Amino acid sequence: MSLFPPWRRDPPPVTTESDDAELIAAIAAESMTALRILHRRHAPWLRARLARRCADLDAVDDALQDTFMAVWRSAARFSPTGGDAAGWLWTIAMRRLVSVLRGRGARWIGQGHDLDEARSTVESAEDLVLVRVEHGDLDAAIRRLTPELRAVIQATVLDGLTVREAAHLLGVPEGTVKTRAMRARARLRRDLA
Repeated sequence: MSLFPPWRRDPPPVTTESDDAELIAAIAAESMTALRILHRRHAPWLRARLARRCADLDAVDDALQDTFMAVWRSAARFSPTGGDAAGWLWTIAMRRLVSVLRGRGARWIGQGHDLDEARSTVESAEDLVLVRVEHGDLDAAIRRLTPELRAVIQATVLDGLTVREAAHLLGVPEGTVKTRAMRARARLRRDLA
């Protein structure tokens, strides 16, 4: 006898070799195994990206947990033709982080209230960009970039992804990410000079 109601099909069998679309289809059919595999595959990079956006690591962990709860509830609405699973997960994670932060009154990195405090913990050029992205001309210069160049800067600089991760997320070859990043940096240098 199936554990699922008769109007639901049994979840398709999944393994660690299953692609994300197969895992999400199995999650839609209520496979906890598929959810565990998807979580193991994507939670580390999601947490790293969220932590680059928010100084409150408890909020990041809560948002990550909420993300996978949302995946469990909304997996049936995922369409592999509408984009890749990583982008879908990132969208959910960012929305969950915003919700958590609104509920806690927490702040984003670099929102100016404690800019001096944020500067004292900054270690890299990328972190400086995060702290200052909303201050000065950088935000306007980034908005003037073409969508393709802006997406690469967002993924590699603001979100801290590697070229390989950015290529996977954006659905382009690694060489294209490198070229677009080089063009975006040159344009930003020119616009900010």
